[in-house]
Amino acid sequence: MSLLGKAAVAMWWSVRPQQRAEFGDWHSHEHFPERMSIPGFRRGSRWTSTTDTEGFFVLYELERYEVLTSKGYLDRLNAPTPWSTKMMPHHLGMVRSQCRVAASFGGGVATSLATIRLSPEAGRAAALQTHLSETLDTLAQMPGLTGAHLLLTDTPRTSSPTTEQQIRGKDGAADWIMLLSGYDTDVVERAVAEQLSPPALDQAGARENPTIGRYRLAFTMTPQDVATI
Repeated sequence: MSLLGKAAVAMWWSVRPQQRAEFGDWHSHEHFPERMSIPGFRRGSRWTSTTDTEGFFVLYELERYEVLTSKGYLDRLNAPTPWSTKMMPHHLGMVRSQCRVAASFGGGVATSLATIRLSPEAGRAAALQTHLSETLDTLAQMPGLTGAHLLLTDTPRTSSPTTEQQIRGKDGAADWIMLLSGYDTDVVERAVAEQLSPPALDQAGARENPTIGRYRLAFTMTPQDVATI
């Protein structure tokens, strides 16, 4: 999974079982096409947690960082459709990070994904970023893996709660985010348990207790797909 741009929006949330069927319909047939129609949006992907029956991860890949504050995007965030207005309150425990892409290696969209949310220790950010970039570059070339990426949250200074955020309630945010994708779930899991394990990250300069998620691909879309939906 090679990221298609210099910025991204990374999101985690839960949806209760009774809302999941309608959520999948809305998110696939209205919300993704709406987002992919915004100038600068390059690809969206939705992933279902393999360890949390209610969990999702969604990634929007953006051409450049300025898309986050573009009129096209803010207009949509502040004028949700009736269906979006109905569904937003069911996004539980939302963590939403607006990010710059610090490193991206690999290509294609695979079926298995691990997300790791972490923060650097004070004074060790530069060394940690260098270490992670080198590690991810190596991992992306391994059999069974297809992509390895590092995102750094950088919330726009002009950012203020949008209508969608007000409907959901207060969103959380991650700090640094690593994404590791592959076609072999066992290889993804092994990398998370070895090269990207909490002890390995701690030794490299990360704070303790990173948040690790494991997902399978549910749906992906690019602007070229919108006309066919």
